[in-house]
Amino acid sequence: SFSSLPQMVDFAVPLEIKGSTLVSEGSPTSAIGVGKIKKMFENLTNKLEGIFSNLKKAPSLNESQVETGLKEIRGALLAADVALPVVKKFIEDIKPKAIGQEIIRSTSPGQMLVKIVYDQLVLLLGGEGETINLKATPPASILLLGLQGSGKTTTSVKLAKNLEKNFKKKTLLVSLDVYRPAAQEQLKILCEKNNLSVLPIIKDQLPLDIAKRAKNAASLNGSDIIIFDTAGRTQIDLNMMSEIKNLKAEVNPVETMLVADSLTGQIAVNLASEFDKSVKLTSIILTRVDGDGRGGAALSMKQTTGKPIKFIGVGEKIDDFEKFYPDRLANRILGMGDVVSLVEKASQDLDEEKIKEAEENLKKGKFTFEDYLMQIRQMKKMGGMEGVLSL
Repeated sequence: SFSSLPQMVDFAVPLEIKGSTLVSEGSPTSAIGVGKIKKMFENLTNKLEGIFSNLKKAPSLNESQVETGLKEIRGALLAADVALPVVKKFIEDIKPKAIGQEIIRSTSPGQMLVKIVYDQLVLLLGGEGETINLKATPPASILLLGLQGSGKTTTSVKLAKNLEKNFKKKTLLVSLDVYRPAAQEQLKILCEKNNLSVLPIIKDQLPLDIAKRAKNAASLNGSDIIIFDTAGRTQIDLNMMSEIKNLKAEVNPVETMLVADSLTGQIAVNLASEFDKSVKLTSIILTRVDGDGRGGAALSMKQTTGKPIKFIGVGEKIDDFEKFYPDRLANRILGMGDVVSLVEKASQDLDEEKIKEAEENLKKGKFTFEDYLMQIRQMKKMGGMEGVLSL
């Protein structure tokens, strides 16, 4: 029953919009903006690095050492807030491979164990990963669901920006939240600040009527995709689910995506299961991953719900939104870095002309404060030195 789901904290607090950043005073994200941004899965990475460091030093591994290592890995995953059934299956899947003759006789057994754990982590996170489904006759509809405070409105804008930038799709954003004060105005302001199309507001119109109007508007203005930002609640209730079912039948979405707050850990996983039972989700977007030093929600989500994570929110800025790559995240968790993401980020964020100009100046023996300032700004675009080193 829905009542079995723990009540969510209500993050409905005054919002202040600054540029393309949404700051919610009193919510978990406000501390991220001013404090040190945590590295994703920081605690788990540190523990696993310590475990593997000891195992790598051993010239060979016996069964007892492997058993001890797996016990420590189990403890590290539980401390990271990974669901117990997920941890048990993870260790059960690794054990036969780790205690096989190939690892005990291996010339570099520690490295072999890391490889086995890496492969299993990739499977746990979703295997090869899945891209967003946009296969439909335009305009295709995407329905975003979630509880109040999960970051749906901000995420809808980030998703639209990502689709326009990386998929070259024209989007139309639509707020179906007629309950939360100024929710529709909030989406309108964020869209205006980020040069995105938004459906004009008609006062006192019901969600189903707004959805019908949006489909007509998208057809007229040539939009490829309509992103529907639905109303959230402080907890799941029957009225909420009934409204979503009616909306889903009306818009016939190619993606029904749950926006879940990773900071709530296993509550986010339970939430995904409850939504899926009622409205059949296609995928998940995890928000506030940058503030989640444990990462249990991401590690539990796919195996518990069967639904893939397709995007993650990694900060408050409009571009702090990434496609979810299980293999890259497994690399980060095991402290191996993510050079592919670093190269992609560099190609997106760095101005090649300015870099060449600075290079030419250096060749001529010139390096002004303007050149220095430009290089600092380029580094800031990539998340500063900490952002680069985290990859």
